[in-house]
This record gives sequence, structure tokens and C-alpha cells, in this order.
Amino acid sequence: MSEERSLNFIEEIVEGDIAEGKHGGRVLTRFPPEPNGYLHIGHAKSICLNFGLAQRYGGQTNLRFDDTNPVKEDVEYVDSIKEDVKWLGFDWAEELYASDYFDKLYDFAVVLIKQGLAYVDDSTAEEIAAQKGTPTEPGTGNEYRNRSVEENLQLFADMKAGKYPDGAKVLRAKLDLASPNMHLRDPLMYRIKHAHHHRTGDAWCIYPMYDFAHGQSDAIEEITHSICTVEFIPHRPLYEWFIEKLELFPSKQYEFARLNLNYTVMSKRKLLQLVTEGHVDGWDDPRMPTISGLRRRGYTPASIREFCERIGVAKRENMIDVGLLEFCIREDLNKTAWRRMAVLDPVKVVITNYPEGQTETFSGENNPEAEGGDGSREFGFGREVWIEREDFMEVPAKKYFRLSIGGMVRLKNAYIVKGESVVKDAEGNITEIHCTYIPESQSGNDTSGINVKGTIHWVSVEHGKTAEVRLYDRLFQVEDPSSEDGDFKDYINPNSLQVLHTAYIEPDLANAKIGTPVQFMRKGYFTLDKNSTDDKLVFNRTVTLKDGWVKK
Repeated sequence: MSEERSLNFIEEIVEGDIAEGKHGGRVLTRFPPEPNGYLHIGHAKSICLNFGLAQRYGGQTNLRFDDTNPVKEDVEYVDSIKEDVKWLGFDWAEELYASDYFDKLYDFAVVLIKQGLAYVDDSTAEEIAAQKGTPTEPGTGNEYRNRSVEENLQLFADMKAGKYPDGAKVLRAKLDLASPNMHLRDPLMYRIKHAHHHRTGDAWCIYPMYDFAHGQSDAIEEITHSICTVEFIPHRPLYEWFIEKLELFPSKQYEFARLNLNYTVMSKRKLLQLVTEGHVDGWDDPRMPTISGLRRRGYTPASIREFCERIGVAKRENMIDVGLLEFCIREDLNKTAWRRMAVLDPVKVVITNYPEGQTETFSGENNPEAEGGDGSREFGFGREVWIEREDFMEVPAKKYFRLSIGGMVRLKNAYIVKGESVVKDAEGNITEIHCTYIPESQSGNDTSGINVKGTIHWVSVEHGKTAEVRLYDRLFQVEDPSSEDGDFKDYINPNSLQVLHTAYIEPDLANAKIGTPVQFMRKGYFTLDKNSTDDKLVFNRTVTLKDGWVKK
């Protein structure tokens, strides 16, 4: 983190606690994802905050999986979460699971039953919801609320022993049915689920609710600062109540505004819909806001950490423009990505006065923006080259400085050429452009005395390689698809992916590695996709060189 900016409110709290000697000046945070999906950019903010705080104040961070709902959880998600945290550049002190504490949590529940602070309820979910009342009307108790301690202990033990089917009974905390905070109206602590757990197998058929498992897990680990998002503010009194009644380590919860990013959705449920209904190519589709999707698209850990630093930590939610995220990746890749020539919409140029069969080798800088230079590479040149179709205009418009009939342009790192004629097919489409070149105009050794205003990129027909190029854009056409009328999927951008099946690239890109960034000159930043093979290279566009998005 930058030392020049002012402290955010959580850092002020931590520094105050350290100054008071609270917890011996120790800082221990945790990142507690539920393994029921892939992490997204919003989780990245939480990761950077929790791990960043610990790093800043000489503390540590635990990675704890909130695996209390076996129906939705999977080892695949556990593995992806660990990969994402490491990729972002962070290491955890301990890898823990809420399921590590199932025995302790059960014992805690027994303690509360013995204190008369928890009871077994046979009501249905619908009955419980009705009995809780409304925000303006108090809840009403039922006959189960008055069960004896002995009966509750026996029923809870029978629940654990598997004597009842799913939904037959729940364990509830006994608080205040008239509380203005609905979360304090006898909240659920345990429910029956006869489901196989990815770690504990079939050892348990009752599972703790989030509100009961989370605070107690924090206390068991002696977490000093339990940081979550603002929707958990109403849960905080219950968090503190359980810890107080059980006389556990006094972990404290603090809330910050979650990340809302425009032109996407952040709900795991909605992201799962996009995946299962085939609107995207899996959780790591480069259009997804998942960390794995951003990684596949070519985003770097440094750019995401910088983005999280720039948006800051606040108490009030707001919508962040995805343009800021794109700015951060452009800033990073400008300094690190190698420059290469790639022609995405090719048309052939034949240099008629260049000797047939002759080839030359030219060179160019890898990255002129890199500190201290980044070396150079060589590429071949011959009589025929590919250029972008948009870089030629038969009848040039005013102030058009690229190639045209009678007009001259420089081929980057090579020669100046002049348009002479075109060859067209039966439909009138240009299939070849015939040019002449100025032999004395070689880049770096130009004695022609000719000045041209335009320079275009190219790829040698003889030396170039072919590739598939995928041009990704924003997945949704509207800023906040979740707030629009109707189904959020109705607002999917039909042009969010354009596939160019035959592009031409410099030959050394055949040796590119997956994840290595490259700037296709004048076109944008790209990265080699995981689906590439030796026979078929596939490049994903990370971001354009400039923000060309027009708000609809």
C-alpha cells in the first residue's frame, strides 16, 4: 500500500487498537469465502483489504472456508479460491475450514441450550417466517419456545443422531421477538441437512447457520479484526451476542462498502446462471468478473491490486466505473507488454518492384516504454505483406494519412511504399493492393528525403503465422443490469465476443506462453488463451489501447 495517502477508516481503527495495546498490539484478519462458486473482483477487494491490513501492521491473515452448506459446496471451488488468492500475490497464515469446528460449535450450542438461550423448534420455515412478524410488528412465540432445557438437549442430540428428516426441526437462539432488528428475533442456529460434505463426509446431518458459525470461528482463531461488507451490519449485534454469552475471545466485526462494478453482475447466483445456461464459456470466460476470468483475459495481479487501492475503503456503497479497472491494466501493460505486429483484418499488399524471392530481416524494440529498454526482436520482410484493410482507402478521405492510390505510407521498421493499383473480385471487393517501394527509405537508414505522415503495421506473407483472435467487450449493454426491469440476461451485449478466425502475427509469437501479455501495435493488449495448441494459436484481447466504449 502507498504510504502517501490518508488512512481509511479501518486502518484508523487498527492503529487505534495497536496504540491502546489491545490484543497485545496483534493484528490477525481472515478471508472467509464460501466455496460455492468462483471468486470475483469484489472478493479481490476484500482479499486486498484483509491481507493488506495484516501486511501493513505486521500481522497475519487466515484463509478460512465457510463450508457450512454441503449442498452448494465443492472441492473445485476450494482449489480455485486458493489459486486466486496466491495469484493475487498473498499467502495465508493458516488454511482453515468452518467444518474444522463442527464439534466445538455443537458444544457451544449445547452450552446455550443449558443457559436457556436456545431451543428446538418443530415449525416449518413458512411458520417461522410468519411468527417473526414484520419490521413494524413484533414477532410471536410458539409452544416450542417454552420447552425445557432437558427436552431441548435430547431433541438436539436426536437431530445430530439423524432421527429426523430434513426440515423437521431447527435449533433457534432465544433472544427478543420484539427487537426492531429482525436478525435478533430468535434466529436459526442449526438446520437438518442429510447431505454429503466435501470434507466431513456423512459424519454430520445438522449444519450450523452462517450467523452462528462465523463469529464463533473468528473467536476460536482469535481474529482481532473481522472485516466484512455493509450488508452484515444488522448481523453484528447477533455476532456480539453469541460471543458474549459463550464468553469467547472478543473478536470484533467491522463493515466496509462492497464493490459494485458497472456493466456486469456480482451475484454468485446470477454468475452461476450465466455459466449453467451457456451464456459464457465457464467461470473463467474472459467476459466474467471472476478473478479466473480476468486472469484468462490477461489482467495482471498488479493491475487488480492497484484498482483495489484506487477505489479505496468506504462505508457507503457506490457504483465503480469499469473504465477505472481498464485504466489500471493499461497502465501496467504499457510498461511490461512486448510490442508485436498483428494484422486482424488482412488484405494482401504486393510490392511489384521488390525482387521476387528476396527477403530481408528487420528488427524492432520489444517495449520502448520499459525502464532500461527491453531488448529487440527480428522479423522477416518480403515482396508480399499483409496490412489491415482499414489502412487502405482507394479514394482517400481528407486528412487520411494511410495507404491509398497515389499516396505513400511507411511500413513500420521497413520501407516507404506507394499505392499504385488494386485487384478486385467479382463482387468488387479488394483482394490485392499493388504498390511500389522506395529502396532508399529503409527505417534507420533512410536517404530518400521523403517525409510521410503515416506509419502502418504489417506482417510478412512468407514469414507470418496465423492465429485466432477473440475480441472481448463488456458483457452487458447497460450499467446496472440487476436494476433493470425484466430478466438481467435480457441485457447481455450480443457483441461482447467477436472471433477473428484468421489473423496474421509476427513469427516469434508462435513461442508465446499462456498469460504473457503482448501489445498488438495500434490494436490493443492481448494474451495467449489456454485453449491454444501448437497448431492453433488463440489470443484474447485484454483491453483496447484507448477507452472506445460509447455509453448506450
